[in-house]
Amino acid sequence: MAAPALFTIPIPAAGAHPGGAIAATQPRPAVYLLTWVSPPDNRLTSAFCRALLAALDVLEFGGYAPGVVVTTSGIAKFYSNGLDLAHAVSTDGFWALFYDVWRRFLTFPMPTLALLNGHAFAGGLMLAMAHDYRLAPSPKGFLCLNELLFGAPLRPAMAALFAHKLPAASFRAVALEARRFAAADAVAAGLADGVAAGLDDALRFVRDHDLLEKPKTGVYGRIKTEMHKALLAELSGPGLDAEDKRFDEHERRERERKEFGRVWYEQWKRDDRAKL
Repeated sequence: MAAPALFTIPIPAAGAHPGGAIAATQPRPAVYLLTWVSPPDNRLTSAFCRALLAALDVLEFGGYAPGVVVTTSGIAKFYSNGLDLAHAVSTDGFWALFYDVWRRFLTFPMPTLALLNGHAFAGGLMLAMAHDYRLAPSPKGFLCLNELLFGAPLRPAMAALFAHKLPAASFRAVALEARRFAAADAVAAGLADGVAAGLDDALRFVRDHDLLEKPKTGVYGRIKTEMHKALLAELSGPGLDAEDKRFDEHERRERERKEFGRVWYEQWKRDDRAKL
């Protein structure tokens, strides 16, 4: 029997991305499944982020009973292949919007569970990390922070998210090795809390962890906010501005250092040849 449909939030097209939709269904009482489809690989555009924020708002303010929010993809291969970097850097306000999505999950007044049905790369893995729980895909699919492989530095908020959520050794493997984690390795590293082959496994996880009871007293989101207060301070307002300014200043100094190094080396080469 199909899960009752609750609502659908459209994802408008954004540049090269055709858009799609986020559909909310209720596979069990008070279990709210958000399934996104934004071909070909669920890139996290500004339109996607706004649609996801809207879906969370509907669940919180639309009169639904407190419960559990499960997110997944209707595209078999990808939970999300991350953000479109060109779109991100050319769209005013994108980073703040992207971090707003994280903040919403980090403070959401219901338990949130990322059901990773396929690959979660880069920004897709960041989105999953903002959830309370993650289930790694089985039998196929990898979790990977691959910024190192395509030459994109981790911005301060991105590094802060993984440093806050992971043990130091796992953070190193994720950030400095760009390791691709299959399901069992993801659980061992703390990237995931279990393995799932589909929705039934996610529903079993909800039941085994008694998650439906957790938001009923009305303080679940407030407790999460206190748990994550250091990270939240880096994701908006003065904390974000200060960290971004520090990051940009470091990038400027690094460019100067490299230029000075090239000049120094050319001079050293000329002086060394003169001694021969």
